[in-house]
Amino acid sequence: MEVGEQIKKYRGALGLSQEAFAEKVYVSRQTISNWETGKNYPDINSLLRMSELFGVSVDVLLKGDVEVMKKIINEADINEFKNWSLILTILFFMTLISAVPLAKFLKWAGIAIWVLLAAVTMCVALLVEKKKKKYDIQTYREISAFLEGKTLDEIESIREEAKRPYQKILLAIAFAVIGLVVSILMGFLLK
Repeated sequence: MEVGEQIKKYRGALGLSQEAFAEKVYVSRQTISNWETGKNYPDINSLLRMSELFGVSVDVLLKGDVEVMKKIINEADINEFKNWSLILTILFFMTLISAVPLAKFLKWAGIAIWVLLAAVTMCVALLVEKKKKKYDIQTYREISAFLEGKTLDEIESIREEAKRPYQKILLAIAFAVIGLVVSILMGFLLK
């Protein structure tokens, strides 16, 4: 991170020791040392105090760190999306394979459990769809690019937007067929 180097540079230009500078920013000398060595990052209040003291904008203090912060945020978004997608996949398969056994062995209680599981799966699916809309990713290529931390160029993006309606219809049909096949197989296995 470059903010530590910026702090050290501007503090040196003012001729302030770490201790004297810490008093002006209302933090400890150790905190200043940690900022300058990159061990941690100043909070927004400290950044504002420093920008006033140095006579520069917060933007100048953070110059170079903005890209690092974007990358960290992007990685957090990707990990969150991956986690919710994994949860949805597990719930989907549990819902898919549990319908017939629950109904056969637990009768009405089993059906109630399955309906509850299906409702939870739908809620998670809606959450994943919200996240897809938030990041403007709908097609397989857009999702793959997002998970790799990349973006599609303008032409590719236009092509993928044109595919969205067809892919959703095909996906719905595919899952319906898979659900039907699994239900029939489970019915035969449990006879």
